[in-house]
Amino acid sequence: MSDTVTAVREAESAEAVTAPVVDVVVPVYNEEVDLGPCVRRLHAFLALSFPFTARITIADNASTDSTLEVAKQLAAQLDGVRVVHLDRKGRGRALREVWQASNAQVVAYMDVDLSTDLNALLPLVAPLVSGHSDVAIGTRLASSSRVVRGPKREIISRCYNLILRASLQAKFSDAQCGFKAMRGEVAKLVLPLVEDGEWFFDTELLVLAERIGLRIHEVPVDWIDDPDSRVDIVDTARKDLLGVWRVGRALTTGRLPINELRAAIGREPLVEGVPLGMVGQLVRFGIVGVTSTLAYLLLYVVLQGITGAQVANFLALLITAIGNTAANRAFTFGVRGSNQAVSHHFQGLAIFGVGLALTSGSLFALHHWAPDAAVHLELVVLVVANLVATLLRFVGLRWVFRNAGKHSEPEVVR
Repeated sequence: MSDTVTAVREAESAEAVTAPVVDVVVPVYNEEVDLGPCVRRLHAFLALSFPFTARITIADNASTDSTLEVAKQLAAQLDGVRVVHLDRKGRGRALREVWQASNAQVVAYMDVDLSTDLNALLPLVAPLVSGHSDVAIGTRLASSSRVVRGPKREIISRCYNLILRASLQAKFSDAQCGFKAMRGEVAKLVLPLVEDGEWFFDTELLVLAERIGLRIHEVPVDWIDDPDSRVDIVDTARKDLLGVWRVGRALTTGRLPINELRAAIGREPLVEGVPLGMVGQLVRFGIVGVTSTLAYLLLYVVLQGITGAQVANFLALLITAIGNTAANRAFTFGVRGSNQAVSHHFQGLAIFGVGLALTSGSLFALHHWAPDAAVHLELVVLVVANLVATLLRFVGLRWVFRNAGKHSEPEVVR
């Protein structure tokens, strides 16, 4: 073995040994007054009250005052403190750069004002260190949280949460609390997809984490509002709404490689023999199935008196089958975008042929044995035949979309 290779491996081993369990990032912009007290208090807490090895990274994003000089002095005076300087402003941009480059097992961040009680740090990172969760967030909106802030910020925060739930189906309770953590290996997979570099960064990261299937752990926090906050609420709200629109559109059009990231995470089925995601697919398929069946029966009743039973059955089944395939493609199996859409619909029409054969055959048999059967009896026979066709359709569509995530080539938002 050459001396060069040996030296490289020894360097890698040394880095692995010295890598902290937790890297706490403090993003700052023009915080020359508050930075020193914040970092000293955080450093003392980590040294005396925190069970894991930790590093403090001061992420200075383009400060124009003496913040960078103060940060360098702190790094020189305190063990386990380092400084990263960025030439561009933006909290999200700073976090993305530092988190992606960090060698820590868990990456975290907190605001420089230390509004969140530091005693919440261990509950925040412990589930990530153990591997139980992938992302952890502090929440000010839990019933057990103790929060001191004005009514204006409280109303804005809760309204923003309602917007996220209504537009992006978000399940997390507090997107903008400046107290979050993430497993390092997961961060390296997800962060390249997060486009925003400012305040919407947190929301975009959490929405992607939920869609990918990451486990998000929430910690109720004690939080005191900083009266000296320099956040421009109106401008931030405007940018957040634009961010909601952009992310929602990207999810709807399939620009984000959600299926690929799910596969990269490697979630295993909970029950042996039950494919991953099948239970959820069955529920969503059932919702689509009930809706399309009702539409099918309504169309049949309307058309039956005009075209006759067999033609009405054909037209009603064809129309609802096209809609059913489109709805199941996006809603049940999470396949979006135009890639392979035509192929999927052709295969859906092949499955439609099976359903047509079952329903038409059932009508033919009914009219053969009961030529004067009433419409309500025809509907009963069609419902039974459709139930059988629906089960076959679910199996068929799972086969159609079995490799949709692998074969699609979504555009990565950067």
